Amino acid sequence: MQSRINMKVNKYFPFAFIYFFINSLGLPFGLTYTTILSPFFYWWVTTTRKVEILLPFFSMIIVFAIIHFNNGVDLKSYLVSLFNLIAVYIFCQAAYTFFKKSGNLEKIFWKLFIINFVLCLIAIPLYFTSFNYILWIQQYLTAGFDNFSRLKLFTYEASYYATLFTPLFFFYALQVIFRQSKHNILTLLPMLFLPYLLSFSIGVISAVFIAIIITYMLYFKRLTSKKRVLNIISFCAVACFFLLAILIIFFPDNPFFVRIDNIFSGTDSSGRGRTFEAFILADKMLAEKSYMWGIGLGQVKIVGTEIIRDYYLYPMDYTVFAIPNAAAETLAIFGWLGLSLRIVIEIFLFFHTKVWKNYYRLLLFLFVFLYQFTGSFITNIAEYVIWILAFTNVFPQFDVKERVKKLLL
Repeated sequence: MQSRINMKVNKYFPFAFIYFFINSLGLPFGLTYTTILSPFFYWWVTTTRKVEILLPFFSMIIVFAIIHFNNGVDLKSYLVSLFNLIAVYIFCQAAYTFFKKSGNLEKIFWKLFIINFVLCLIAIPLYFTSFNYILWIQQYLTAGFDNFSRLKLFTYEASYYATLFTPLFFFYALQVIFRQSKHNILTLLPMLFLPYLLSFSIGVISAVFIAIIITYMLYFKRLTSKKRVLNIISFCAVACFFLLAILIIFFPDNPFFVRIDNIFSGTDSSGRGRTFEAFILADKMLAEKSYMWGIGLGQVKIVGTEIIRDYYLYPMDYTVFAIPNAAAETLAIFGWLGLSLRIVIEIFLFFHTKVWKNYYRLLLFLFVFLYQFTGSFITNIAEYVIWILAFTNVFPQFDVKERVKKLLL
């Protein structure tokens, strides 16, 4: 039996490795290996589950497509985006099937966790060389930090990498809290926090922190009745206090403080662009077509070019036009009807699958629900994998009832 489980882990791991580490490595921007592999994924899902998976997708998209074509679209851009969305949908079906069929997902998680940490350690000395571009990316962070280096590993962007890492973070953090890990806590701590520290994704970190706070408040009595939870909270509070004290005394102008100050003062252009300004731009695009149905797939760079350029006063040679917010992009593409359907489906699945009965699923749901309003994009497979994990109980060891029983022992 054990050898059979190991064979399943070995069979599935290459696909997990591709998804997590090298999905876009060496490919043109926007193209991924999961997209290229979508015909294989389609064959595997349909033969494994004996169901046709594309019919539900087309039944939902066809009405929007008819309206969009009637309102006028750039055909090439629309079809390219449609095929990309179909590939993402097929991958999501494959991911769901994988989570249901995988013999031991925890072993795959552990391999990804180890490899990720090793790459983080390699990235640190690489940062100081001329080859740092391999694992790091220089980005505008906030006013005063125009070319700030952030860890991305082999992904295309630091925030995307941080989003990829979040399911691993919650999994091993809960293992530590509930004393389920066979590994030393001092070994796990740097493995948990170093990726977030190096990627410096304030949006992801903030959403993770808020998800933890809400989960703790919802199960305050149950969690605080366990001494280990209180000890971990106390340790984290003390560690954060000393870290903040060191930064205040010795590094008062560090990027973290400057970014937070700019966010609260309203001068952080990146934060504004990923939040309320994204909805402003979406609303301006809807005014060009239809508030109810949106402008259509692939039309943001068509309809939105002049709108985005005029809003931000970009030069004429600026060519990157997008809405860096999943909810706002949904609003622009599918209108208020599409955004409403998105939120309704999320809430329906929350109650239908009883997300709140599992700590891991609740943390993931809260994180991704918040994060969709502060970043991401509608074809972000890392976000969809988190949604699938939130709605699929693949780790029953984190069930609330299970935890309550152990707390009473």
